[in-house]
Amino acid sequence: MKLIMAIIKPFKLDEVREALTSLGIAGMTVSEVKGFGRQKGQTEIYRGAEYSTNMVPKIKVEVVCDDALAPRVVEGIQQAANSGAIGDGKIFVLDVGQAVRIRTGETGETAL
Repeated sequence: MKLIMAIIKPFKLDEVREALTSLGIAGMTVSEVKGFGRQKGQTEIYRGAEYSTNMVPKIKVEVVCDDALAPRVVEGIQQAANSGAIGDGKIFVLDVGQAVRIRTGETGETAL
């Protein structure tokens, strides 16, 4: 099993969710996060005054899937989240040692 974490722009969430749903992904975790990369923050105007923030709002999407589906999930996220501009985000793929469904006690891929 793989844990796929994607950090994306907030306005791309619906497109990413639709892409994952079309691949058969039954669930995901979504968190509002802040961070920075090469953008080094951003400049905003608030009540006529310009100020800079060093953290940019992003969305973190986490999906656990079986090994065979992982490359298609990564490709689907990449295509859906791509705007062609700096700050589109990153995708990380990690191995998952075990998964357990709390309600039934199912383990492994059946717990997904």
